[in-house]
Amino acid sequence: MSNIVLTTIILFAVFGLLLFLSCPISVSIVVASIVTAMSSLTWDQITFITMQKMNSGVESFSLLAIPLFILAGNIMNNGGIARRLVNFAKLFVGRIPGSLAQANVVGNMLFGALSGSSVAAASAMGGCIYPIQKDEGYEPAFATAVNIASAPTGLLIPPTSAFIVYSTVAGGVSISTLFMAGYVPGILMGVGTMVVAFIYAKKRKYPTTGKVSGKEALKVTLEALPSLLLIVIVIGGIVSGIFTATEGAGICVLYCVILSICYKSITLKSFMKILVNSACTSGIILFLISASSAMSFVMAYSGIPAAISEGIMSISSNKIIIFLLMNIILMVVGMFMDITPAILIFTPIFLPIAQSLGMSDIQFGVMLIFNMCLGNITPPVGSVLFVGCGISKISIEEVTKTLLPYFVVMFAILLAVTYIPALSLGIPQLMGLL
Repeated sequence: MSNIVLTTIILFAVFGLLLFLSCPISVSIVVASIVTAMSSLTWDQITFITMQKMNSGVESFSLLAIPLFILAGNIMNNGGIARRLVNFAKLFVGRIPGSLAQANVVGNMLFGALSGSSVAAASAMGGCIYPIQKDEGYEPAFATAVNIASAPTGLLIPPTSAFIVYSTVAGGVSISTLFMAGYVPGILMGVGTMVVAFIYAKKRKYPTTGKVSGKEALKVTLEALPSLLLIVIVIGGIVSGIFTATEGAGICVLYCVILSICYKSITLKSFMKILVNSACTSGIILFLISASSAMSFVMAYSGIPAAISEGIMSISSNKIIIFLLMNIILMVVGMFMDITPAILIFTPIFLPIAQSLGMSDIQFGVMLIFNMCLGNITPPVGSVLFVGCGISKISIEEVTKTLLPYFVVMFAILLAVTYIPALSLGIPQLMGLL
């Protein structure tokens, strides 16, 4: 056991030190893995196995869906879809106090369901609706907090690449089942955000946008309908088995390109820029997956997951306490680590513990991604937090205080998802996926 403890300390100490020195996280993972492996393997074995694991880690047809969904999200972000979704969202929340903030939440839920990206949702919706909120007297911190808090719903409401990554690491868990399991928690996150925004708006007497005529409502709905059909086509096709998640991602890209051309909101020059940005983002994520595959091997070879599991289980035999402890650890991890490496590193550690306590791999996946959603909106690494503040041009300190009530509500929903399996497993069971 002492050797395992020493190996664990070396792995995470080297990894943490490199991150502290601002070394790229993918490089930090590879270097930490190699240094740790040197305690039990020869240099020839280390180089051969590391390269082999890094190559096999991304040699997966399912992972092809990630760059395709990223490309689709970037096309949506620049293709005029966001504005139409905001107008459509206003139809449902126009008479609620702070209706623009409520439209921001609904818009993020819809856009997140289309793009599968919290950053894309925060960028598209914030850029579209924040100037209007500012003109109507909304406090910048409030408007920004609403956008930041609701953007991560796109990581739970499918299609989302986070579930695809988790499926790969968890040993081929059904992607269609994970997609269906994310709906209720994602919607609950959005509704929780709307409740807090309503309370804020009621106290500060923010205006409503008023009633919309039937003719105008029909026009807005028809404009948004082609975008909304994308959800039906992609998710419906994946769940029904007509095509795989990767094929669905390809169809999603083609549909978004055609839609953007019809909207006349994309040019050849802008499309080339989108391709380059998507390639860069995809390269970063896939290299992270590749690097994390090497770390996963080193951890498994050294017996680290089993040791951590024994350590956690020795604290208490009560699964309520164990699940709470796991959530706290994952939330802290999410504050310092991006979602992809966090999924890749901590799934092999915590999934066996969760399964031994009776939690299914589907419910655990939803719980894990939910924790990463919270990490997306918290400093120091929260990418959505930085994007949201960048759009509004206000400091993180200004918005953090306003974000706290949203965080409390989301944590309560996270606990509900953790302890009530039906919230994540209900829809898959009704559809016969479990």
